Amino acid sequence: MDTIASLFSFITTPVSWVIVQFHTVYGAIFGPDTGWAWGLSIVSLVILIRICLIPLFVKQIKATRAMQTLQPEMKKIQERYKNDKQRQSEEMMKLYKESGTNPLSSCLPILAQSPFFFALYHVLNGIASGQTIGVINASLLESARKAHIFGAPLAAKFKDSASTIEALGASVTDVRVVTVVMIVMMSASQFYTQRQLMTKNVDTTVKTPFMQQQKMLMYVFPIMFAVFGINFPVGVLIYWLTTNVWTMGQQMYVIHNNPTPGSKAQAAYLERLTKHVTQHGKIRRRSEKTIVKAIVAKGRDRNESERKFINGLTKAGLAAQADGTVVKSESQALAQAEDGTTTATATATAVRRQQPKRQSKAQRQSGPTKQADEGPSLEKATDEPQDDVKPAAAKQPQKPGSGTRSKAQSGQRKGGPQRPKSPSKK
Repeated sequence: MDTIASLFSFITTPVSWVIVQFHTVYGAIFGPDTGWAWGLSIVSLVILIRICLIPLFVKQIKATRAMQTLQPEMKKIQERYKNDKQRQSEEMMKLYKESGTNPLSSCLPILAQSPFFFALYHVLNGIASGQTIGVINASLLESARKAHIFGAPLAAKFKDSASTIEALGASVTDVRVVTVVMIVMMSASQFYTQRQLMTKNVDTTVKTPFMQQQKMLMYVFPIMFAVFGINFPVGVLIYWLTTNVWTMGQQMYVIHNNPTPGSKAQAAYLERLTKHVTQHGKIRRRSEKTIVKAIVAKGRDRNESERKFINGLTKAGLAAQADGTVVKSESQALAQAEDGTTTATATATAVRRQQPKRQSKAQRQSGPTKQADEGPSLEKATDEPQDDVKPAAAKQPQKPGSGTRSKAQSGQRKGGPQRPKSPSKK
């Protein structure tokens, strides 16, 4: 670890300078030799680094989403070239190039943090050995050696000997209890972060080896933190615990507001969005408009949650538009027209869409003659009851046996072959 940390000694001076600046601020509040002043300086260093890494985090999210989208194609390539690993690798690289996806983009935040992590380790190791490093001079070195976090010096490690810990003014029990608690918290936060990603923000409709790898990492990473944690100074454990908590909170925000399509988080998000839109009749934020716009653009390729969202809007009399906005649907406008709450244009539209009542068989057979003379009239059909519309022949008084019954009443057809009469029963 010391050898690796020495490789990043070029960034030791900037890291130590940032810590000293924060220590100046917190030292004026809590005292320069307190663990709070030095501990909060390390926490502030983490927050500053993570804020600077937000663009990389956004890129990581996009890369992860793109990788999940490519999973079906990757699975086809693996099945097609399962006996030719070289060809399989070539096809994979071709797929990445065509889609503009880089698998390493999902690791960018971790890779970008590594220099700061090892530089901080180098600084704290110098404090433990009593050596000035970076901008930390002799007076700051003495103040840092006196700083304790819950009885454990910042530069102490779990595996340090009793004499080394006593030289820092602490006991072996205090150091090991504090380091064990921090290692457990660090591993637990890492496990929860990965588990949250796997159970809530993964497309459950896609089953690929990539999913199995992510599931395996959910258990591997916490074990790695636990193993390497016993070699970290208390100050480094503070750094890594803080960055894990930051990652967990940042991921919870992303899952809540911008979930992966097809995941459980998306189903919960769209359910919340449906309730809000049906209550207020509009979209609140730009991010919501972006999500609705993407759902509308999918068309028939929508997943079950997205179809449920569109159907929920339709039932509420709303319709999602291509620009991500929501407006009242045409059926809602017609319903308002029937209540007399709309303009004359909406009323005319409702009248045009009103269908005439269904006619009886006798009316359909005898009606064409009258309709040919007078022409169809939708207004009369809508203003007058259908019962008043009768064939002209039916209005003339008929005498029994006069033979003036129409062919429709006698059961005969107007043209073409006549239906044979059924034989009478004897």
